Amino acid sequence: MAFSLRSSLLLITICALVACTSGFGIATPRSHSTSSTSLNFFGGLKDAFSNDDSLGKAENAGLKGGPKQNEQVTINGKPVKAIVGQRVSVVAASARVKISYNCKNGDCNTCAIKMNNRKVNACQMVIPANKCAIETL
Repeated sequence: MAFSLRSSLLLITICALVACTSGFGIATPRSHSTSSTSLNFFGGLKDAFSNDDSLGKAENAGLKGGPKQNEQVTINGKPVKAIVGQRVSVVAASARVKISYNCKNGDCNTCAIKMNNRKVNACQMVIPANKCAIETL
């Protein structure tokens, strides 16, 4: 009886050692099956997001011709990019030029600037289509 108990314990120990040390052996390459992880309801939505050929060639998205830009705008002598009709306050902020505002209605004259040598309020003015020289006061 003692011999069979010892042999059983020995057999269990050997099996445990073989199982633990099998991770240190040379890995054998496994064959991988190719599988798709698409969630398209069994192929029902396969072509849902493809281009429709009956609509013709895709055109440029957005505005036709884009917004009209004025490249002749300067603020304190520094050329800046601006769009015709854009508020002067927005252009000045994008150029990191500080203009103080209080009412933003044109009543207080806190935001007074010189635009083409005329004193105006920045909160009320927009960028014209022609040359525009803005100077802060």
